Amino acid sequence: MEHVDVAVVGGGQSGLATARALLGRGLRPVVLEASGRAAGSWPRYYDSLTLFSPARYSSLPGMPFPGGDPNRYPHRDEVAAYLAAYAARLDADIRTGHRVTRVRPADGSAREGASGRPGGPLHGGPGRRAGAAGFVVELAGGGALHARAVVAASGTFGHPHRPDLPGLDGFTGTVLHAAEYRRPEPFAGRRVVVVGTGNSAVQIAAELAGVARVTLAGRAPVRFAPQRIAGRDLHFWLRLTGLDTVPLGTLLREPPSQPVFDDGRYRAALAQGAPDLRALFTGADGAEVRWADGGREEVDTILLATGYRPDLPYLSGTPGALDRAGRPRHRGGTALAVPGLAFTGLEWQRSPSSNSLRGVGRDAARVARLLAGRLRSH
Repeated sequence: MEHVDVAVVGGGQSGLATARALLGRGLRPVVLEASGRAAGSWPRYYDSLTLFSPARYSSLPGMPFPGGDPNRYPHRDEVAAYLAAYAARLDADIRTGHRVTRVRPADGSAREGASGRPGGPLHGGPGRRAGAAGFVVELAGGGALHARAVVAASGTFGHPHRPDLPGLDGFTGTVLHAAEYRRPEPFAGRRVVVVGTGNSAVQIAAELAGVARVTLAGRAPVRFAPQRIAGRDLHFWLRLTGLDTVPLGTLLREPPSQPVFDDGRYRAALAQGAPDLRALFTGADGAEVRWADGGREEVDTILLATGYRPDLPYLSGTPGALDRAGRPRHRGGTALAVPGLAFTGLEWQRSPSSNSLRGVGRDAARVARLLAGRLRSH
């Protein structure tokens, strides 16, 4: 079996930033990417997607976002191309087409102390022997390798959140998630309900409203944040004040919902009823949905823009890595009960920018420092 220092699961922005940070610590990571290119989930997002942050605030360590106006908001395809170029510049072993199916302690154990609290760097203190012998990383197709440490950097796109909505199981129209949405043309002339009140929900609903009759429906109101304040993009102020890097993530039990970044176009669209905004439907029967006011109407498509969850099925065989809901048990990216296991790219891992191009490098540097210290001592 091949032996490596660190296996990094995922070759998107988090995995690439992690690989660079590990190289800087003298380690030789192997990046295992399931898809055919090191660009993460970006090529699979909907066609019109652009970054919320300007190009000048949207780069990984060591390589500014190239070309054009630094104040522009790069398109999805620009980001995918940037990541591919970043990967090509790294002196790292990046293996595309390598899907990780399981990560397990090489010694077959994953014991956890009673408190569940960290025991030291990468939490390998007394009573935390799981992972001391490293990990076996199993691959689709039957291959495997042994890694002294593992960083889970596989993002969220592969795990769309599909909430249990009233009557959805009995709805006979089309139900799809935003992860499956690409462009508005296939929905021309249809009646569409977009569920959600976050950035993707509002953007997709407004785009669809140009060709279809669309309702934006949610349990919570839409919260807007101005894209520009006093003539400057919001991200200028986040950096100036330091709010972008405040390590609040370690204090949060659940990531807070993100406001909708708006330059005025989405408020105007909702004010014009394109899309119209309603409370979430109370039920569905056949092709009809029921609204809170008692009204019923036929709907062609319900599109769930309800977010994502960490995509970590390969850790289900590593006791102590995940909680009962499948969420990573960590503090600041460090596994609480499995020494040698770490995470990067989680929402609010440490700060508001942890899962973004501009912020993941900071968390990756911290994880690499802790991993290097652990591996040197073992």
